[in-house]
Amino acid sequence: MEKKEIIEKLQEIFRDVFDNEEIEISNNTVAEDIDEWDSLAHVQLIKEIEVVFDIKLTSKEILSWDNVGEMVDAIHATL
Repeated sequence: MEKKEIIEKLQEIFRDVFDNEEIEISNNTVAEDIDEWDSLAHVQLIKEIEVVFDIKLTSKEILSWDNVGEMVDAIHATL
C-alpha cells in the first residue's frame, strides 16, 4: 500500500474517531492541531488504526510519533 493510500485511510479514521467530517490531516498534523485529540481519543485512534490496517503497533512505535507523517511511516513499514 502506498503512503498516499495510508493517509487517505487515516483521514477517514480521524474523521470517524473525532466525529468531525471537516478534519483535514497532513504529514505535519500534530495532536495540538485537533481540539478533540486528547489521551482517550489517542487510544481510540490507535485501536481503530490497528483494526483498519490489520496490524499491531508497539508502544515504542506509538510513543515515537511526533506527527501524522511519522504515523504513516510506521504503518507503511508494518504492512
